[in-house]
Amino acid sequence: MPLSNNTDATARDTEGKNGVQSLEIGMTILRAISSGHRSMMLKDIAAAADMPASKVHRYIVSLVRSGLVEQDPMTSRYDLGPFALSLGLVAVDRLDRVKLGLQAIADLRDEINQTTALAVWSDNGPVIIRSLRPYRPITVNVVTGSALQLLTSASGRVFAAYLPRNTTEALIGRERATLSLPAELQTSAGIEAMLEQVRRDGVSTVNDYHLVPGVAAAGAPVFNFKHELTLSVLAIGVKSMIDLTPDGKVVTALKRCAENLSLRLGHTLQDK
Repeated sequence: MPLSNNTDATARDTEGKNGVQSLEIGMTILRAISSGHRSMMLKDIAAAADMPASKVHRYIVSLVRSGLVEQDPMTSRYDLGPFALSLGLVAVDRLDRVKLGLQAIADLRDEINQTTALAVWSDNGPVIIRSLRPYRPITVNVVTGSALQLLTSASGRVFAAYLPRNTTEALIGRERATLSLPAELQTSAGIEAMLEQVRRDGVSTVNDYHLVPGVAAAGAPVFNFKHELTLSVLAIGVKSMIDLTPDGKVVTALKRCAENLSLRLGHTLQDK
């Protein structure tokens, strides 16, 4: 009897660790449908899930019954069902972008050992809402609530590059009229070229922030499930102590951090 009890316990432990294979297969099929960006024929779902069509059909029958998938009777195509959409809306509603962002910049800080921060858009432009100091004696202290300029700060350039033009146009005009800008930003063509470079690189770098000489920063965009810019992630340091080269450790880690946070918020990178 003791041997039998141990065997039963081992079986239960193994089952718990292994999970339910049929459920995982069903989720693979559901993931294939959700990544299709449109309703799909059975053969296309099978190809995307890398399974035989006959096997996929058996699982889809159950997915349809559960409301996770629905079939259009006119076209015989399959798409996400009402229960799947309800689950998605509940998940999005429960997401806390700042909470997720704070964990993301904490991990980033630990990886690059530089000051990290989150910025959001306000009526007056970008604002720092969270910042974390690195584990080094010489640091750049970023004050929560600090307002950032659009054309000369790393985060500002991210927002100017990805927000709709009618959202940023007035602020850009004000900065052009009141700030002493670098020569390359004194024309509309120069500003647009800078913003296009940000969009092309997926990151903005400022190697000598004019408001605080000797400070360098990089910013990367974070998108939500609507594929809209929702946050900017920042890495900030003393100019002589931070490497902001495109393929360097800081910029590479920053972009990865922003992309992973975007995924957590429901954004799909192919729609970026």
